[in-house]
Amino acid sequence: MGVLSDKLEMGVWPTAFANDDLYWVIYTGAIVQFFPLRGAMTNTHANYIVVVKRDCPTCVLVEPVLAQLQATGCNLQVWSQDDPTFPETVTDVGDDSNLEQSWILKIETVPTVIRMEEGAESERTVGWDRSEWLRLFEQDELVAELPDFRPGCGSKSVEPGMPEKLALRFGDISLQSRQIVVGDMEDAMESCFERGWSDGLPVVPPTQLRVVRMLAGTNRDPAEVLGEVPPDLQPCTVEKVAINAVMAGCKPEYLPVVIAAVEACLIDAFCMHGLLATTWFSGPMVIVNGPIARAIGMNSGGNALGQGNRANATIGRALQLVIRNVGGGKPGGVDRATLGNPGKYTFCFAEDEESSCWESLAVQRGFKPEQSTVTLFAADGVQGIADQKSRDPESLCRSLAASLLTVGHQKFAVHSDVFIVLVPEHQRIFADAGWSKQKVIDTLMELTTRPGSELQPGVGGIAEGMPEFVKDMQLPKFKPGGLNIVRAGGTAGLFSAIIPGWLASGDFGSSPVSKEIVI
Repeated sequence: MGVLSDKLEMGVWPTAFANDDLYWVIYTGAIVQFFPLRGAMTNTHANYIVVVKRDCPTCVLVEPVLAQLQATGCNLQVWSQDDPTFPETVTDVGDDSNLEQSWILKIETVPTVIRMEEGAESERTVGWDRSEWLRLFEQDELVAELPDFRPGCGSKSVEPGMPEKLALRFGDISLQSRQIVVGDMEDAMESCFERGWSDGLPVVPPTQLRVVRMLAGTNRDPAEVLGEVPPDLQPCTVEKVAINAVMAGCKPEYLPVVIAAVEACLIDAFCMHGLLATTWFSGPMVIVNGPIARAIGMNSGGNALGQGNRANATIGRALQLVIRNVGGGKPGGVDRATLGNPGKYTFCFAEDEESSCWESLAVQRGFKPEQSTVTLFAADGVQGIADQKSRDPESLCRSLAASLLTVGHQKFAVHSDVFIVLVPEHQRIFADAGWSKQKVIDTLMELTTRPGSELQPGVGGIAEGMPEFVKDMQLPKFKPGGLNIVRAGGTAGLFSAIIPGWLASGDFGSSPVSKEIVI
């Protein structure tokens, strides 16, 4: 063997030499490994790509296997993610420290072996599985001393935040929105304030990377135009929604909900332009139904209408920012609210469907329970109802009706729609009596219907009132279908809420609209 070694040119790394039933892999004249020749390559038509990293015990484990395969004539290209000198016993290791090849090849685990035939991938395997490697490489034996199986390690290309960076660097992602360069000495957050992109609270600067990460939350094309956002009627793409979702503080998994909310606000029946221009209090309220509400951790329980839940807070805010930054709907401009209400920052919550004894709002509006939806309502502020003594549905309905009569004004009829957010303890009173949601609604509609004569100007010493021509009519407080009930809130406290809305009479004003959420 020493004589044979003398014939090898020193410094070749590595060099293979076969004799009888053995071959040797030699590095700078020293034998570092040997393997049985019976495992030599018989397939000459396939090429193989192997992606490894030194910081992976399984990749280190299979190094002698790779050396054996290369020495026997296997057409092998090895790419190393973290060290171009690894594996030492393999020649022509490719440097993939920029992870371009790993991104192109969609590597999630190392080692990954990809079999290529006629220039295309035919199959792949990950980790070390002796039987799979033997089959893939068409071998009889591979380094008998190794165990039969070892799982691989995570690829560096799928480390947190890395896929988006690689997609920007090497992919075909091309953001269409105009980029604003912020100076080195300029504070990015203050820059957003100065450019008028904020609702008055700090926003997250929408860097390219953050926008790409946000877009990963949906399968929809970033260039897809959802419609024209009022009041300026500017085209709004999925990318534009993603930018504003970043600024609002959303997570990528919230993006489909925000997109659906934007689509809903562009439905004619919602009348987004009119809602902006009115001097009334209202702004968009978003109610989320279906599996996605639970999947993204929305709050439908205690403090559901308040602060503290990221999804609730940022989804509603993102919709408002789209209206502001894409459509141009800013206070003092087209937004002419006399007072407004705090919900114009954000007003979003999920319905408590799982604990409810009634069908959800979405099912009531024609969707299936497995569908995820948003429903938009032109909402005012929250009007509380305290009834801690009623123990039968009739009494509780009278309490609710008395408060409903004050919506807008006690003398108004068929003026606006309304939502009742019924808390669990109040719903239980109806459930125990076997009342359906529709029975509650029908009872409330009956209890809030009054003679037009009682609503005339001057009655009760109040100048406000309905026109004289209705004085002989029976007037419902709300139009048919205008009274809605959803369940939400904590399990302790007999305090439900009325959420009145903007004008909803005849062909004027806004009606609630619903939209399915598409991932």
